Amino acid sequence: MARILLISNTQFTILSLLLTLALVSDIVAAQDGFVRAMDRKLSGLRKEKFSHFRFYWHDIYSGRNPSALAIIQPPANTSKTGFGSVSMIDDPLTEGPELSSKLLGKAQGFYGLASQEEAALLMAMNFYFVQGKYNGSTITILGRNPVFHKVREMPVIGGSGLFRFARGYAHASTHKFDPSNGDAVVEYNVYVLHY
Repeated sequence: MARILLISNTQFTILSLLLTLALVSDIVAAQDGFVRAMDRKLSGLRKEKFSHFRFYWHDIYSGRNPSALAIIQPPANTSKTGFGSVSMIDDPLTEGPELSSKLLGKAQGFYGLASQEEAALLMAMNFYFVQGKYNGSTITILGRNPVFHKVREMPVIGGSGLFRFARGYAHASTHKFDPSNGDAVVEYNVYVLHY
């Protein structure tokens, strides 16, 4: 019986010490006021998934209803790459390379020619999905796109909805480009870790 009591006293002492440490850490955290530790499960963070999305991005400058507009033109004395040009986009994302194929969402954002040596874009865009369980969710891309490389890689830096805390990368490869009007169809393969 004395041995059981000793173990219970030891356990009580350890428990008391742990509770005291927890209270002290709460007091220290409360002093910061603007930050606190969160329980992942309370935030809806379950097991992380790894998904591959494949779709086609249609950058359309021509026609009556373009999805891309040049909003800043560089001065006439700039480099041959168009350095300084900026375009705003609301480009369709489709299941196949034809614009008439199933609409999966929109690429909304902007890109600018950010290199004086080669045609390389700085791209900032959200892939906004309108189909299925991903309807209303976004994947955010921000990165360098050297457009004449066969395959370009850009980082996935986040997202919203079902892509909250997303991270990963996107591979872009040009399917079709019309130099007479600037219209392009690009295949995107996006690899995303998300909850």
